[in-house]
Parts: sequence; structure tokens; C-alpha cells
Amino acid sequence: MVQLWQMLVMPIFLRRLVRGNGLSKSLTVALLLLIAIPFPLQARVLRVGVSGSPPFVEKNGLVYKGISVDVWRHIAEARNLEYTFVHLPNTDSNVKAVANGRLDLAIGPISITPDRMANSAIEFTQPYFYGEEGLLLPADQPKLWTRIKPLFGLAALSSMAVLLVSIFIVGNLIWFVERHRNSEHFPRQYLKGVANGTWFALVTLTTVGYGDRAPLTQAGRAIAGAWMVISLVTVSTITAGLASAFTISLSNTQMPGITKPAQIDNKLMAVVSGTSSEFLARRYGARPLPAPTLAEAVELVKKGDASGVIFDSPALRYFLKKNPDNSLVLAPFGLTFTTYGFVLPSNSDLTRLIDVELLDLYSNGMMQVITDAVLE
Repeated sequence: MVQLWQMLVMPIFLRRLVRGNGLSKSLTVALLLLIAIPFPLQARVLRVGVSGSPPFVEKNGLVYKGISVDVWRHIAEARNLEYTFVHLPNTDSNVKAVANGRLDLAIGPISITPDRMANSAIEFTQPYFYGEEGLLLPADQPKLWTRIKPLFGLAALSSMAVLLVSIFIVGNLIWFVERHRNSEHFPRQYLKGVANGTWFALVTLTTVGYGDRAPLTQAGRAIAGAWMVISLVTVSTITAGLASAFTISLSNTQMPGITKPAQIDNKLMAVVSGTSSEFLARRYGARPLPAPTLAEAVELVKKGDASGVIFDSPALRYFLKKNPDNSLVLAPFGLTFTTYGFVLPSNSDLTRLIDVELLDLYSNGMMQVITDAVLE
């Protein structure tokens, strides 16, 4: 804009310089010098294009926030830069607006790709975020047998066997010490007496304690007391073991059907329009199905219209964190490593300034603070 103003006004003052008298010539020369001096960055209101998905760009009403926005705000505050945000629908339109001169800067999760680097009309800053492209897939829901299978595992069955044997042994011990003085509760006949002793051991183990059977001798009470303590420890241990077994079993069964990148070949994969995920889908032989936003891309998977979503892994993790859904899971692999940077016109006087500030944010640890504040 400054250059255009100079081009329009400069010829007018040059004509006045040729035709005017001494005073007017002096004033004209002074004005020409002012026109020739470029405006400092602090005197310009920068047009900053914003596009992308959380956690990098998020809009609440008129307020923008997110990793990309917070990084830019730190830079602008450090250099006293005036700016105004211009919302763009997607990354590609944001980059094109910079290339066409409609913006001074583009921010957001803009991947530094070979195609964009080859565009002579733009240039990238130093990367401010390092991540990878990931894949969101529908999880395989476990069947009934898979859910109850831990109950029939070696650990569970052996624990139950030891527990039953222990109950039987305690039942025998209680009967043996109580059969003479407490024959009403524990008859002298072996089968009836041991049956009652075993029943006493079982209800004590389960902490029910009906009270219909109780030891009277000192030895019987000692055995009962020891059994109560052992029961608490045993039940707690078995419960924790079963819970752990169920958790591991269910987590292993909720794996996606796609376990390696080669398996997405020729599959319909949802992507966010105007992002590098479209190019990446074609690179792996998938058929991209564009959606305006990440949320709409996820809906395509839920409805069965797409086999998965190809997008930035940090954005996918953040989406799952904010929208917990057991029917979706991240693929156990990444598709490609990626870096994000800001986009400026070629030979922009902002590039070096921003690079210096980005390196400073890394060196003083503020970049990690900004990232953690959003992701955690």
C-alpha cells in the first residue's frame, strides 16, 4: 500500500519541482524525501490472515486464541506491531492472499511443504511447531466374548482356584477347633461340620457375615481373625488384577482396522479442505473426501462415508480430548513429519524480525509454555 501511494504521488511532486519557484521547490524536495522514506513497521497496521483448527486457531466470538495466535501475539507485543486479524476459510486461501498482496502475514497451522516453498511469491519463517500428520479411524468394538475373556484367563482361574482351596482349608480348621465346644454351629460329623465351616469362611471372605455361625473357642477366633485380614488383602488383590486385565484386554481390542500406511490405498479418507492433508491422501493412494472443518470430516467417518480422517496429529488429539468418543481412535502410526511456520510475501521486511523473535521464544522457554498452556 505504501509503495502504491508513492507511485501515484511521486510524479505530481516531480512536476511541481520542475515548474515551481524557489520556495515551492524547497518544499517539494522535502516532501519527496518524506515520501521516499518507507514507513516503519510500528507505524503500519499489519493485515494478518488467520485460518486453521484448534489447538492452533480457535475463535470465540470476536476473540482469537490458540498456539499460532498466542505465538504471534508474543512477537507483536515484543516489537510493538499494530495488526488486525483477517479470517480466511482455510490454509490455501490464507497462503494465496499473502501471495496476491492482500495480506502482510498468514498465521495458523500452515505446513512448510515443498510445493509452498517453491512458490516465489511467498516465504516462510522459522518453524514454530514440529508435529506429524496422523490418521483418525473408527475403533473395532469388542465382542461379548472379548469382554469376558479375562475371567477365563490363566491368572483369573488360578486365583479363583487358590481362593477356593483356601476357603476349604479355613472351613476345615474352624470345624476342627470348634467341633467339641461349639457343635451346635459346627457339628461333629465331618461333612456337616466342614460344610458349616466352609460357609463361615465364605461369608467372612465376602464381608457379609450373616452371624448364623460364629467361633467360640480362642483358637477358632484366632483363625477367624487371621482369615478376615487375609480376606481383605486377597479380595483387593484379585479385584485389582481383574480390573487391570479387563483394561488391557479392552484397550488392545479397540485397535483400528488399519494398522499401517499401505492399508489406506484406494480408501476414501476425509480431509479438511485447503490443507496439506489433501495432497498427503493422494500421495498414499487414498481418495480424499474434502470437508470444510475437522468436525465435519469426523462426522463423515461416524456416518460411514469415509474410512478415516487424515489431518494434523496435534489437532486430532486435541479434538478427541475435547470430544471424547470411544468409537474413534488415532492410528498407531504417523504418516509424515511436518513443521508449521508463518507465511509472508517474498523479501518481506518482517521475515527476519519474526525469525529472531521465534528463536528467542525457543531459547527462553516461552514457546514450550505457550504450547503446554493450550494442549494440557
